[in-house]
Amino acid sequence: MSYAMSAALQEAVFTNLSGNGALVALVAGIYDAPPAGDSTPPIGTYITLGDEVAKDRSSAGHSGCTLDFEVNVHSDFAGYSAAKEVAGLVVDSLDWADLTLSRGALVNLKFLKSRARRGAAPETRRIALVFRAILDDGTI
Repeated sequence: MSYAMSAALQEAVFTNLSGNGALVALVAGIYDAPPAGDSTPPIGTYITLGDEVAKDRSSAGHSGCTLDFEVNVHSDFAGYSAAKEVAGLVVDSLDWADLTLSRGALVNLKFLKSRARRGAAPETRRIALVFRAILDDGTI
């Protein structure tokens, strides 16, 4: 298994989302983690790249993995509508996307599921979007 492709996938996902003008216009930012400078999260709606789980997909002569990862939409708005609009754009941007990786190749990327939940102020809404990427690092 080559977990080294995880960083390449994260970079490609970030680049894809950051390049989506409609999405960028609706959010306060897209982060690996929210800025910690003033210890308060951004105001409004923003995106963070979240947890991931990798599983080996290697064979005797081939290296690869399946990577399930989260993209989280955070919002301080009272209802879900702002977060759901952003979540929809994230899914539209990533589901079946053909991303170029700096290491390995993306075989498949698809949306698996989401979970919307209420949070404590200042984050009153969070939607966790889970995607599955199948990655190929080539012949061993």
